[in-house]
Amino acid sequence: MPQLIVDGYSTFEIPAGQRLVLALEGNGIDILHRCGGKARCTTCMVVFSEGEPTGMTEAEKTVLEAKGFLGQGRLSCQITVDVDMRLSPLRTVSSSGLEAGPAPLETMEPDPVWT
Repeated sequence: MPQLIVDGYSTFEIPAGQRLVLALEGNGIDILHRCGGKARCTTCMVVFSEGEPTGMTEAEKTVLEAKGFLGQGRLSCQITVDVDMRLSPLRTVSSSGLEAGPAPLETMEPDPVWT
């Protein structure tokens, strides 16, 4: 199982193929996700120090470009954990004062088209 190291929190073993946003939330990281993991809002952004995926969904690229965040972080809702990763969440529920949106589904939304 891949290891997920979350700076400031802990290290977790994650089932391969799990959505990163769900892996974080399932291990007690209160990652913000206002749109429910649908690549619309950028609130679930993380910054990688190791293991950043090279592939990106078209939905992730589109929203990051539109909001001027391309190259500044990645959307945890558009990434699956397949290798060891080390990262920092940019926004959490507790640090933002906002409430998380609806729970993300187990499968990626929208259906991934890889760029």
